[in-house]
Amino acid sequence: MQNYNLKFKSDLRGRCYQFSLAIIALTDTLPNKRSAWIITDQLIRSATSIGANLIEASASSSRLEYKKFYEISLKSANETKYWLGLSKDAGLAEQLRINSLMAEVNEIANMLAAGVIKLKVRI
Repeated sequence: MQNYNLKFKSDLRGRCYQFSLAIIALTDTLPNKRSAWIITDQLIRSATSIGANLIEASASSSRLEYKKFYEISLKSANETKYWLGLSKDAGLAEQLRINSLMAEVNEIANMLAAGVIKLKVRI
């Protein structure tokens, strides 16, 4: 099991996919009111964009394009932090659940930022 955890820690695409599923599950629990609808929409868009742009990067035609998709993923991760924080502070979701998702998106953002830095050096 420890080997699986090590692989998961470094499997950025897999983590982004699982994170997207966790965000979708979270948003299904948010209250059915106008303010939550807007936050839900933005949260799903930004969170799922992280992994989607990584997939796009894998099909890029140049290193510059590849780096650009990583940068977009990083921006989406940072936007997701905003919407999660807003959900937490507005009392729309369980604090522990938000904290767990916030920790995961922080780790994903750190991995993306490290990748962007490496790519900038190589280009």
